[in-house]
Amino acid sequence: MLILTRRAGESIMIGDDIVITVVESGRDQVRLGVDAPRSIAVHRHEVYAAISQENEAARSVDGAGITKFSGQVSAASMPRRPRRSD
Repeated sequence: MLILTRRAGESIMIGDDIVITVVESGRDQVRLGVDAPRSIAVHRHEVYAAISQENEAARSVDGAGITKFSGQVSAASMPRRPRRSD
């Protein structure tokens, strides 16, 4: 794991097209801004875990051999909040 120290307004780059910016830092939390292409899904870890769990449930089969759910939940099917331009 890479550990960095950044102040509000400072950023880090991931690859050529993902920018993580420290928006604000407080005593118990840090607000981060993520600028990434729309083709890259960006989720909080708990949301990602829920999507993965739903996808796993979609692949599972019940005792009668019938698929419980035929579709999959993906980043494309989740509603996206519009990006804010300051």
